[in-house]
Amino acid sequence: MRLENKVAIITGGGGGIGRATALRFAKEGAQVVVSDLQEEKGVETVHLIKETGGDGLFIKTDMTNPTEVEALIEETIKAYEKIHILFNNAGVSSLEKKLPNVSLEEWQKVVDINMTGVFLGMKYVLPKIQKGGSIINTASIAGIKGQKLVAAYSASKASVIALTKTAATEYGRKNIRVNAIAPGIIDTEMVTDWKKTDKWPILSTANALRRIGKPNEVANAVLFLASDESSFITGETIIIDGGTLNI
Repeated sequence: MRLENKVAIITGGGGGIGRATALRFAKEGAQVVVSDLQEEKGVETVHLIKETGGDGLFIKTDMTNPTEVEALIEETIKAYEKIHILFNNAGVSSLEKKLPNVSLEEWQKVVDINMTGVFLGMKYVLPKIQKGGSIINTASIAGIKGQKLVAAYSASKASVIALTKTAATEYGRKNIRVNAIAPGIIDTEMVTDWKKTDKWPILSTANALRRIGKPNEVANAVLFLASDESSFITGETIIIDGGTLNI
């Protein structure tokens, strides 16, 4: 019970990595607030938490809307009195296009969700999170290496890594830790369309382990960063890619 008596918010908790982490946190004793723009999926995650004896609450949130993000924090405190953990996980991918062909609208949408959403989550939770709290932001290996054909996605995830370092530096003296994760290809809805392409046999084995990752494998790393087991780690980006960046 590594998160016993802890209150955790998980954005993008309706599926994939977010849902896997919500279930993992609940199993470890956390009270979990699931946030997502897709209400049906978010409610389903909470249902799964409660089915296993956990405690959860769904709050529909558009992470690009400051008013809604602030309300997410306030409603969590109203329900559970405190916040110990924020997993800033909501995000979207971008369509594959060369940079000149990316419209401003496409660029803005990806940046607003992936970067501004993370910024807003930290902006409103940092003044409220408990001393000793932990924030984990979802970046990507695309934010480290600069993935071709997904300029907006790569740029937004690189910004998440920079924001993570900034927040960790600003709040370290208050014993609030801020870290990021950088997954590679994980078996979530984001890769559903890729599975239909001729490139999938190559993409799905393009790492040292020769397979794609599973959401629960990422959730285990997030749990580590959320728990006291990582009490001397802050400002870091944990790569979870099966060795993709090593080949």
